[in-house]
Amino acid sequence: MSTLPQISSEQPVLIAGPTASGKSALALEIAERQGGVIVNADAIQVYDNWRILTARPPKEDELRAPHALYGHLPYDAEYSVGHWLREVAPLLEEGKRPIITGGTGLYFTALTKGLAHIPPTPPEIRAEADARVATEGFRALLAELDSQTTQRIDQLNPMRVQRAWEVLRATGRPLAAWQDDTPAPMLAETDCVPILFDVDREWLNARIARRFQMMLDLGALDEARHNLERWDPSLLSSKAIGAPELIAHLRGELPLDEAQERATIATRQFAKRQRTWFRSKMKSWFKFQPESAV
Repeated sequence: MSTLPQISSEQPVLIAGPTASGKSALALEIAERQGGVIVNADAIQVYDNWRILTARPPKEDELRAPHALYGHLPYDAEYSVGHWLREVAPLLEEGKRPIITGGTGLYFTALTKGLAHIPPTPPEIRAEADARVATEGFRALLAELDSQTTQRIDQLNPMRVQRAWEVLRATGRPLAAWQDDTPAPMLAETDCVPILFDVDREWLNARIARRFQMMLDLGALDEARHNLERWDPSLLSSKAIGAPELIAHLRGELPLDEAQERATIATRQFAKRQRTWFRSKMKSWFKFQPESAV
């Protein structure tokens, strides 16, 4: 097990890492021992329609320490890194010590390095992008981006590719150009204790498989059933890993064991993309391994 750095009870703490690595448990341990508010930095855990499938902290944990920005949005709300920063800002201004944890690397980068103020995407351009992705695939949009932008974004993440294309289409400026005009960060990395879960791939894959089975045992299929009638794959909340597979099962398109296998594979692929992002963008962060991963 990696020994954590010395953490003052006054210091903000950032805890990033791939899905299923144990970030929430560490955040809760620090909050109970030293105080603070656990702040969500996961793009899908903000929605109220997926608690089990997104591994949101259970209600028992929410009673043990204050939590913020979990499950506070309806299923059809739009959300972005800009929305998240605007919601984090008052928490920082209130002077409550934040313990920010999650797996959305872009949130941490925007928080500690700043975020360009890009105009919102007009609905008609979002609809155009959605239609093209549905018919041509997201790589068609990737091919139309400038080289500087493609070098900076996660080219395997359809959402990031589409966002970059929408910015170019709506503003006439590449995303990279907007990023170059980035203002000062809201919370400098040097003022925090930045912790990155850097765990063994095989250990993590085994945890992912066990966790998805546990989600099913806890009622993830019933949760998907509650979302079936209003299911819309274009919504951000529908990007919850495992949701498309469970919906396909409920529609009679997949047997449950195949849905589970596909969801587990999708989670592993997602974790691989997360690890790649973290190792590229968070080289200076303290690398942490939980005891069970050693």
